Amino acid sequence: MYHLSPEQEARARQALEKESVYGAPVDFAAYVHDRQAPAGEDFDRLVRQEEETLTKAGFAVDERQRAASFLQVNHAVSRCRRQVEGVEVLPTREALAKYDGLPDYWWQAVPVDGDKYTAKVALEFDNGYFIRARSGVKASLPVQTCMFMEHQQVMQNVHNLIIVEEGAELEIISGCATASTTAAGLHLGVSEIYVGKNARLTFTMIHNWGEEVVTRPRSAAWVEAGGVFISNYICLKKVQSLQMYPTARLRGPGATVRFNSIVAAPAGASLDMGSRVILAHPGCKAEVISRAVSFGGEIIARGHLVGEDPGVKAHLECHGLMLSDRGLIHAIPELEGRVAGVEMSHEAAVGKIAQEEVEYLMARGLDEEEATSTIVRGFLNVEIAGLPAGLRRDLDELLAKSNAGGL
Repeated sequence: MYHLSPEQEARARQALEKESVYGAPVDFAAYVHDRQAPAGEDFDRLVRQEEETLTKAGFAVDERQRAASFLQVNHAVSRCRRQVEGVEVLPTREALAKYDGLPDYWWQAVPVDGDKYTAKVALEFDNGYFIRARSGVKASLPVQTCMFMEHQQVMQNVHNLIIVEEGAELEIISGCATASTTAAGLHLGVSEIYVGKNARLTFTMIHNWGEEVVTRPRSAAWVEAGGVFISNYICLKKVQSLQMYPTARLRGPGATVRFNSIVAAPAGASLDMGSRVILAHPGCKAEVISRAVSFGGEIIARGHLVGEDPGVKAHLECHGLMLSDRGLIHAIPELEGRVAGVEMSHEAAVGKIAQEEVEYLMARGLDEEEATSTIVRGFLNVEIAGLPAGLRRDLDELLAKSNAGGL
């Protein structure tokens, strides 16, 4: 088994029957895992055919203003190019071979037997990306990555590894997408993220999947003393089923994490998502902010803050907007103080658009649909800390195209 100890392999095989307590069950047998993917020389063909799809997932096809690019299509790496010294980008399999299995990082933050999805990735690993910013390097340009599924009903199993060494600063724009002719597939993605002492990582994920895609990301981050991890998640397109619950563990004094998410659920979509932060040392801080809109789909918005040391500060905020009588938004905030002296708070609200707001805008010349669309854009158009300016413009443009029936 690829870079698994006998004990890890045994645990993974046992966990194949361990369904997650979150999200709907997934039948692996409904998907195909043996199709061949285009190789690197097909990158130009893919760009010609799917430029708009890639762009909407945050991938700049001209690769200008990017420190590096990584693109995986189905099971094979189609693009891996570095343009800035001090930032290393490799397919994960190459990195494991080059660095003797990466024992200090590989399956350390995410348990191999967390559930059947982590186990499936461990036992049937395709590839993924390895990104490392060397100690002290402050990259002025972002690294971009994209996981792309080109074939119908394909299963994609990836394991990503991100290491930002002491004092380094890095920004990653990571997209996920399917071909314009592909509606259905299964994406299983394990991501392990390590932010060193006084390092900083901004990680922005944009999902642009097909309408029948099922995705099960499994992510965890370790943040050392003085480190900062900012995670931005955006999903404005319909996806059949999404379930994720990333955990960040703050492992040193003064470590900070911020989770920001903006999601929309059209009819037929099911999103079960949230973030967990464990604050284990003095001066640790955390903020979890989410905005969710249901156009008839189901959204479960979770958040869990765990304070293990006096003086830690954390805030959890979830706001939901219902635009259909058939949808669901279920906010589940949790605060867990394990010692005296922690300072944690939460705010959760779910509601609908006030009729007086619609009437106010209609009195100023908008029709009802335009007025509703304007209010929705304002609700979703929150300031996301660390979002790159170019991506901010792209998000604004996408929001500008929203309407009362969906995005």
